[in-house]
Amino acid sequence: MKIEDLRAEMAEKVKTIDPIGKKLKFNLDEGVILIDGSGGENMVSAEDLDADCTISMSIDTWLKLQNKEIKPFVAVMKGKMKVKGDVGLARKLKQLQS
Repeated sequence: MKIEDLRAEMAEKVKTIDPIGKKLKFNLDEGVILIDGSGGENMVSAEDLDADCTISMSIDTWLKLQNKEIKPFVAVMKGKMKVKGDVGLARKLKQLQS
């Protein structure tokens, strides 16, 4: 799966939740997915801007999380996912799991 596909999928998902009020960035192998919820709606882009929370992982780990094959806490403990910044913001992502 390509980062463009993941970005498009995320753009659809974030429309279903209230604005997160901050910027959340995913650093993946192929690039960045930025969710900017600081305005009136959540916007998704490929911009590599400063964010309130940055989550770094491989696309493989991303897919395992989406498919519920691994829990976020386990991914962090195994070093497969790193969270920097506002961890509470990262927790809001539970709303996005399909």
